[in-house]
Amino acid sequence: MFRSTSSHVRKFRRDESGALIIFGLMLFVLMIMLSGLAVDLMRVENTRVKLENTLDRATLAAAAMTQKLDRKSVVEDYMLKAGLADQLGTVVVTESMNATSVRSTGRASVQPFFTQMMGITSLAAGGVSQAEQAITNLEIVLVLDVSGSMTGTKIANLKVASDQFVDTLMDSDPNHRVSISIVPYNAQVNIGPDLVSKFNITHQNNVDANRDGLTDVNCVEIPAASFGSLALSQTDPMPMMAYADIASKTSKIDGYITPVDPTFAKPNYSSTYCKPSTVNVVRLPNNDRNVLKSQIDALQAGGNTSITLGMKWGATMLDPSMKTAYTDFIRQGKIPANLPARPFAYDDAKAMKIVVLMTDGEHVSHNRVNDAYKTGPSPIFRSLRDGLYSVRYATNRPAIAGTKEYWVPHLAVDAARAANGWRATPWGTEDDGVINMDWRDVWANVKMPYVAWQFFARATGTDSVSRTAVYNSTMSAMQSTWAPVNQMDASLDQTCDLVKGQGVVVYGVAVDAPTHGQDVIKSCATSTLHYFEASPEGIVSAFATIASNITMLKLTQ
Repeated sequence: MFRSTSSHVRKFRRDESGALIIFGLMLFVLMIMLSGLAVDLMRVENTRVKLENTLDRATLAAAAMTQKLDRKSVVEDYMLKAGLADQLGTVVVTESMNATSVRSTGRASVQPFFTQMMGITSLAAGGVSQAEQAITNLEIVLVLDVSGSMTGTKIANLKVASDQFVDTLMDSDPNHRVSISIVPYNAQVNIGPDLVSKFNITHQNNVDANRDGLTDVNCVEIPAASFGSLALSQTDPMPMMAYADIASKTSKIDGYITPVDPTFAKPNYSSTYCKPSTVNVVRLPNNDRNVLKSQIDALQAGGNTSITLGMKWGATMLDPSMKTAYTDFIRQGKIPANLPARPFAYDDAKAMKIVVLMTDGEHVSHNRVNDAYKTGPSPIFRSLRDGLYSVRYATNRPAIAGTKEYWVPHLAVDAARAANGWRATPWGTEDDGVINMDWRDVWANVKMPYVAWQFFARATGTDSVSRTAVYNSTMSAMQSTWAPVNQMDASLDQTCDLVKGQGVVVYGVAVDAPTHGQDVIKSCATSTLHYFEASPEGIVSAFATIASNITMLKLTQ
């Protein structure tokens, strides 16, 4: 029995049949494991690709400069809608005035089907996405208050602050991506002859034709309807402000006052709302720091305050509708050739527009010469021999005039001799020469209150009461308020809302301003973070902070 068992064992040990079956089974199990690993890894890759693609879409949307929503929330919302909210890791947002970067990470856990046989119970799929959008072109407008209250320390500090602002911006701009325009304002904005040539300006005052050397009186009266849109039409008629003394007083005596009287007759142009100036004028975009600082340092304080006109022209300097005009200015050498294609479109992803609006006051309304009295023939005649005047009354003459149509003020020495002032012909002779004056010539020689009293009130009034009534009605016909304060506030709000709606960043600086002035500037600013209240000594610090914010991240190439 023992011998038989041993024999069977020896035979089994020598028998090799069936060995390949065992090896085959081992290979089969290994192939299944490898195939299962491949399937699991493919599932991990599919999960990773889905995660990565979703992160890419989310970060691109979040990093867009036009994105108004919270950037982190945008990424989270994308992941939620894709059913991957639980796979989102970190979201890091980096923002500056001219660039936005969003970096997102994600991680997904995949339950394996086959690799569990190897002891692997979980596989991970990771994703990282980063998107950045940077501003490469920057357009800035400094809208600066140069009203009379800025005299002294305020305007001196404003010049220092603005000069340093220019230096800071230009130091960070080796590639000539930054342009700065300057809009000084007081009661009006003197836009200069270059800009006048690009608009359909009516009732031009032609100051150079009347007063030698005074060619820089270029203020216009923007129609109220123009504040309802961003672009200031270059084709619609826009009247120029008359160069006239409408604010000074005259003597309302019953007698005659010579038209050359320096107190009561001759114009006092320091009282005009648009003064002749080669320094307080709008400056076209530039990136030459020396030119810009020279323009800033030449500013002079004087006049009332019209923030809304300053802001409107500031917005106009940034509006794409000015591109054709700017292209022409480049061709003429009035804008540097390395500043092409400006103003950029509002939706240009690589451009940013900034307004720095500064005031130390609040709105003060001002009067204007009505259009009918700006240009064209007047009823006033002037003798070329002695410079004396006569006024034609074809109708509406007083009874003492009879059929005589011409009132000659200097012949009616006083009220008792009023009848002596009436003649059948204008004062002067054909040999002397008599001219029918254009209204522009009238305002170049005598002030409006003198005209209203000497040429109209004394001519048709019969006593002190009626003369006063004629004077008042004549002044009302000749001039009116351009806009009351509440309308100026409203038009400023309109402009500010429109530019902010297009992504223009508005900084507001109120320097020792009254409460109402602070309120309108704060309302105009992009946010409370973009609003600064400063003392006269604090102007420099406020402008330095703004410049630092703008240049927080260097402009990319």
